[in-house]
This record gives sequence, C-alpha cells and structure tokens, in this order.
Amino acid sequence: MTESGTVVVVGATSAMGRAFAQALAREGHGLVLVGRSEEELERIARDVGARFGVAAEFAVYDACEVGASEPLLAGICESRSNGISGLVLCHGTMPDESEAREDVALREATVRVNYASAVELIEAAVPKLSSSGSPFVIGVTSVAGDRGRPSNALYGSTKAALGVYLSGLRSRLSREGVRVITVKPGFVDTRMTWGLSGLFLVAPPEKVAADGLKGLKKNRAVVYSPGFWRLIMWVIKMLPDVIFRRLQF
Repeated sequence: MTESGTVVVVGATSAMGRAFAQALAREGHGLVLVGRSEEELERIARDVGARFGVAAEFAVYDACEVGASEPLLAGICESRSNGISGLVLCHGTMPDESEAREDVALREATVRVNYASAVELIEAAVPKLSSSGSPFVIGVTSVAGDRGRPSNALYGSTKAALGVYLSGLRSRLSREGVRVITVKPGFVDTRMTWGLSGLFLVAPPEKVAADGLKGLKKNRAVVYSPGFWRLIMWVIKMLPDVIFRRLQF
C-alpha cells in the first residue's frame, strides 16, 4: 500500500486514539503512535501495521512533563526529511469535579494535560509539518467546552480553552495551507466515561474518528460528533443564564 504521509497520533492508547489510528491507517497513512505506556503502544503499533500494511512506529510521551514536546517531535522527524503530514491530539483527562475542587495538584494536572500540553505539542509540530500535500492538525475537544456545567466545570473549561486556541491557529495557518480541525464529541464509549451516570446518546469512538476525518476532507472548521450534538449544544448555548442555572446536569 502506498502511504499518504506520516501522522502523529497523541493519546494513541486511548479508545479514541486507537480509533483515529485505525481510520488513518485504513487510508494509507504511516503512523507514529504517542502515549505513556510503551508496552501498549508497541502492541497497538504491531496490530495496526499488520492489519493495514502501513509503517507504524511509537514514541513514549508524558503530557505532564513540561518541555517534552519539542524533543518528542524532533526525534520523530529526525529521519523524515519531509516532516510529518499531520498531528492528531486525542489525549486528555477528566477528574471527578468534587475531588478537583479540593486538590490543587489535580486541577493543575488537568489544565496541563488537556490544554497546556496540547498547545506545546502543536507549536512543536507546526514547523515540522510537510510543505507538500495537505498538512493538518486535528484537535479533539468536547461539547463540554461549549458551556460550563457544575458537574464538569474544570474539564469543560480546558476543552473550551483548547477550542479557542485551535480557532486562532486555524486563521493563522490557513494562508500556509494547513488545515486545523476541531472535533467536538458528545458522550463517547471510552474508559474516561465508563461508569458515569446520566449519559445518553453514547457514541463509539470509531464514529468520532470517522466524523473527524470526514470533516478533514471537507475542510470543516468544527465537527460535532455525532452531528446532532451541534443542534443540542446550540439550544443549550441559547438558554438564558437564569434558566440554565436551574438545570441540574
């Protein structure tokens, strides 16, 4: 199979990351899978490479480590004179909101992983994006970032911050031919949401990956996944604050 360029997938050991890795490999992209567990990364790389006939490498990375992004991307691109064709960010953490209110370190780690590390990774990757083809950045945020709720105010705020950053990045890089896509999933069937109460319309991670890559091909700025969340969140955002504060969710 002819490869379509190498894509770096961060958070590749998550259900969302694996789904994106498989969807990209199916389209012929070579992969560098990035995450914390070397053993799991190696297993996923072997599986994806064998199943789809593409080159699949891996690199260990800890999003809590400040400054780790630049050496990570430098190592990945050391043997790639043309750089990388894309970056997909699927990593993140969602702490219990009540615990986060009492734990400063937990709050700091959430902001670091969900927002600061994403910005650091993107800024390290942008100069290494290939000047040929159609380079891209995909950032997976969440519908939780559209309006703050008491049950996940911290998590939602980090996703909102990432969404605003991606919006500015999209304008900044558009003249250079780099596509920047923001993917906003609703509830997804992953380890992060397992056991949580009150979930509805839960989608498989493969659906989110498919929607994200479909949005990339159509160069859509923001992709809600599944698509009905666009309408749901529009209604929620339009609710007057006096009414919204009364809702318990």
